[in-house]
Amino acid sequence: MAARASMIAAGLAPFGAGGRLSLAGRTVLQIIPRLDAGGAERTTIDVAQALVAAGARALVASEGGRLTSELQAVGGLLSPFPAATKNPLLMALNVRRLARLIRDEGVDIVHARSRAPAWVALAAMRLAPRPFVTTFHGAYSGRSALKLSYNSVMARGDAVIANSHYTAELIRRLYPFARDRIAVIPRGADFAKFSPASVDPIRVARLRRSWGAEPQERIVLLAARLTAWKGQKVLIEAAKRLREGGLAGVRYVLAGDAQGRNAYVKELDALVDKAGLKGVVARVGHCEDMPAAFLAASVVAVPSTEPEAFGRSAVEAQAMGAPVVVSDLGAVPETVLAPPQIPAEERTGWRVPPGDARALAEALAHALSLGASAREALARRARAHVERHFSLEQMTRATLGVYLSALEGRPPSLP
Repeated sequence: MAARASMIAAGLAPFGAGGRLSLAGRTVLQIIPRLDAGGAERTTIDVAQALVAAGARALVASEGGRLTSELQAVGGLLSPFPAATKNPLLMALNVRRLARLIRDEGVDIVHARSRAPAWVALAAMRLAPRPFVTTFHGAYSGRSALKLSYNSVMARGDAVIANSHYTAELIRRLYPFARDRIAVIPRGADFAKFSPASVDPIRVARLRRSWGAEPQERIVLLAARLTAWKGQKVLIEAAKRLREGGLAGVRYVLAGDAQGRNAYVKELDALVDKAGLKGVVARVGHCEDMPAAFLAASVVAVPSTEPEAFGRSAVEAQAMGAPVVVSDLGAVPETVLAPPQIPAEERTGWRVPPGDARALAEALAHALSLGASAREALARRARAHVERHFSLEQMTRATLGVYLSALEGRPPSLP
């Protein structure tokens, strides 16, 4: 793969001032199934914006979605492509279609952000050789030989981006052949958007009303799609414990798309009814205004029961000054400072064992009991922490650096 990238770099690379390789005038194609809500999709838009700012053409091969208009607004170009299909026959047809797109558009680099389109892209590289970059946006569960083989495509790039140290270690363990091509680039947050000063109080008030929250109620927010491993059941059980312990005046908000999981939605509703929490726990659907949502929250919970590949909600919540309580599992702990790694007075949130409703309830109670001065100090620490390590600028700069490395035929900088 490196030899392929070296050949392309030698024949096609334009150079900037001082003879250094530049992305100006280059065309980078990112391929992703759809442009709907999600970390991979948002990162696609952010990188497209950075590419345009660097003088490159930013193409996205995708079936489109709600973020298409944002892609266009930042100067990116959508190339309509059936990238979501997992049908083997249709994927085989997509190989020549993608190779043709690469040649017709003068694509210099291909960046795959999902497994099925990554297999298509990898095969298309044989027909239209280009440097190939992949990103592990998820931990990609699966222990069978077949599933591990299917997932392995994300480790077959000339450069393999891991969105956390947890993910990087997983790649090294499962796919040691990729060890020397991994670059750790954490997801970056837009701290201009996720800033308390940038949110009009009217937005917060409007959101609270839409959630049915009374003015005096405090909100515990879990913002994630409705799927079992995101921990909605654990939060409901923790809410029950807190309610039985005498904690009142708190509304627990589950914000996220059901994405067709109607059986799980019914299960959650039945659990809420059985716990006597009707009117206390609220499902509110997808939330478009996440900065206002985090600002409205007294505490943000991330009680995942399976490993997260990153901790986007925890980062954005900390940027907004909200105390966070997260499962001590996967990559999320990388985003939150908490004992025993640091003194209690330096914490930016709480970590609890996954699936432990009692521990979650205790941490939520601690966070809700913070006085004004303590909460303000925690908010300052949290904001400074995420600005230092998880900025959008850091992420896009590092990603563009990986593109340059791939064009030069050398491995990315190791973490």
